[in-house]
Amino acid sequence: MEAEKMSSMTLDSIKDFVEDSIEELVLEKMSSRLDKPVMSIASDVLLGGGKRYRPILVILSYKAAGGSNHREALDLALSSELIHTATLVHDDVYDQSKMRRGKPTIHSTHGTSHAIITGDYLFTLGFEFGARYDERIVGRVRDACAGIASGEILQFEHINDLNTRPEDYYAIIDGKTAGPFAAGCSSAAMIAGSIEEVSDALWGYGMELGRAFQLVDDILDLAGGDLIGKPRGTDVHEGKMTLPIIYGLTMLHGTNRDQLKDVLTNFGDDRLQELVELLEKAGSFEYAKLLVSNHVERALDHIEVLPDSEEKEMLTEIALISESRTN
Repeated sequence: MEAEKMSSMTLDSIKDFVEDSIEELVLEKMSSRLDKPVMSIASDVLLGGGKRYRPILVILSYKAAGGSNHREALDLALSSELIHTATLVHDDVYDQSKMRRGKPTIHSTHGTSHAIITGDYLFTLGFEFGARYDERIVGRVRDACAGIASGEILQFEHINDLNTRPEDYYAIIDGKTAGPFAAGCSSAAMIAGSIEEVSDALWGYGMELGRAFQLVDDILDLAGGDLIGKPRGTDVHEGKMTLPIIYGLTMLHGTNRDQLKDVLTNFGDDRLQELVELLEKAGSFEYAKLLVSNHVERALDHIEVLPDSEEKEMLTEIALISESRTN
């Protein structure tokens, strides 16, 4: 997409720009004898759709922070999407997930070894693009990846742990989701040459938005139908302790709590509706939706310091879209 076509941006035009850039990257690597064997596998997931919120947020944050040429932030945008995609490939291996975005996962079509190597390759590409900036931004990319790894380890430690606390949950999602959102948004502001107040504001926006996004995904895993591209109850099958479940275990007592523990311990698709009804009785979904609203409100509070612009309006729009997905 030519620069002049991006002079007046919309969410759709930014997504198209990102999609075009990813396609160009794939074609470039497919023409390389060195990259082609692994990119031929990675292309399945790179070109497999997705909302592309991470790179979109990078470009919007860059422009909202005063940046004039969105292409200056393109490498960071690509880095964020490549690293995110790498984590998805590895997550699917850990979780033995068969589907991702409505399509078979790499490990289910090519095998575990190929999937692990493909994820490693995507991480390498992500680091390559992220390393094209100064050491402050490279440090944030590194810290985001360290947070992802630590969040993954914490999640492993709490698999099927019915004593998982809300603070454990937030430590996990801050590492795996919110931290990378914050790193991308704030680093984009640095590339734009903004003052520290603006970079800090976009860090806070990214953290709160990332928390809201993850909470929404956790709600939809239980009650979202086909909205997430994977079967309902996938997280429960994998033993992940999401906020609605943690809250249900806290609020239910007596026979209801015993029943919930039994459902979680002996979960199958035939018990999904039973689980949903117990969580509804506990008020889990209402509570999780309230938290989503709170995080969205805080995200918007953070960017109040930004000057008014179309990009600021779109940052607001993305936050509100995330909240509306639970309705």
